[in-house]
Amino acid sequence: MAYDPRRVNTGSTTPQTPPPPPPPPPESASNMVEATDTGVQEPLDSWKLKFCTVCASNNNRSMEAHLRLSTATTAFPVISFGTGSLVRLPGPTITQPNVYSFNTTSYNQMWEELHDKDERLYRSNGILNMLDRNRNLKWGPERFQDWVPGMPRLDHVSKGDKGALGTEAGVVDVIITCEERCWDAVVDDLMNKGNTLNRPVHVFNVDIKDNHEEALLGGKAILDLANSLNEAAIEQRKLHGPGGWENGTGAARQSFDERVPEILADWQEKNPNLPALWTLAWL
Repeated sequence: MAYDPRRVNTGSTTPQTPPPPPPPPPESASNMVEATDTGVQEPLDSWKLKFCTVCASNNNRSMEAHLRLSTATTAFPVISFGTGSLVRLPGPTITQPNVYSFNTTSYNQMWEELHDKDERLYRSNGILNMLDRNRNLKWGPERFQDWVPGMPRLDHVSKGDKGALGTEAGVVDVIITCEERCWDAVVDDLMNKGNTLNRPVHVFNVDIKDNHEEALLGGKAILDLANSLNEAAIEQRKLHGPGGWENGTGAARQSFDERVPEILADWQEKNPNLPALWTLAWL
């Protein structure tokens, strides 16, 4: 009879239960990061770059971008500023602007004053609607040149400013201006501040015309740029770990910095009507 190995010991032994599968590997430490501002451990995917938006009067373009970033599905920590000497809003004629001081006049005060002056005029030109949006985002316009990087911003959290959570330490990773002269003012001011924190910051300019329609389009495009930058940052932090990120010495931060020009080039290709500039500066 031919030998059939398949029939050896058939039915003579009880088949053994296969061993249980090995337990899943523990969660990698690289999936957790230490939030440098609070010292609290949090999932890496919830980590966000911190942004700053800037225009001349911290009313139209920078505030539309502030709105987009702070209320996005994956909301970003964000602060915003103006670079002008005073806040200037359109008045009844081109030679009669409404002028206010930074840091001491709230958006609500502006809204009430212009509403009482000429509600019909300031509603028809969109100023009251703009101020209504602004007063639901933050207390009032701030001047970039008065900002001290690293100074705590806890009062902004208590005031309920949108995007203030995460900016308590007074530092940002990315600054986005909305006009070339504002970009020049920001870069010059950062140099004048003396780089006391020795912390790198990417400074972009997205050139946006100062009207409500262009501000709306520009705000959406700025959010798209922010998402691309943040995805790249998270990718590098997962790959290399977050060590050294805050001062730009870690592998993750260096790899991210090297990718920024490529990210901007891809974004610019999708937004050819919004000329952009970029430089790496220091806080």
